[in-house]
Amino acid sequence: MLHDHRKPRPHFDLRLEEGGVLRSWAVPKGLPTSSRHDRLAVAVDDHDLDHLTYADEHKTVAETGWWEEESRDDHRIVFVLHGGSGARRYALIRTDRDWLLHLVKDQPPR
Repeated sequence: MLHDHRKPRPHFDLRLEEGGVLRSWAVPKGLPTSSRHDRLAVAVDDHDLDHLTYADEHKTVAETGWWEEESRDDHRIVFVLHGGSGARRYALIRTDRDWLLHLVKDQPPR
């Protein structure tokens, strides 16, 4: 799921259900639209599953769907997001301080 936040500064929250919680990353500039331009993804505290449908005057649900993990190691998670606009393959890459969200060049067939 993807939350669209308006405060304190506009950003998106990427939330992936895993182990009974929503693992979450704040993505200030939204999901990448090109494999040439990675986006900063800051890991934030996990959220309870009831947060999936949470919205208020500063937060709306921008997209829902499901995710499929393709590979993982200590520094990288490759996954496919399945949502209303189709399926897109991404990689979350751990850096020294944060994460980068990368749109993988090899995409699933549309």
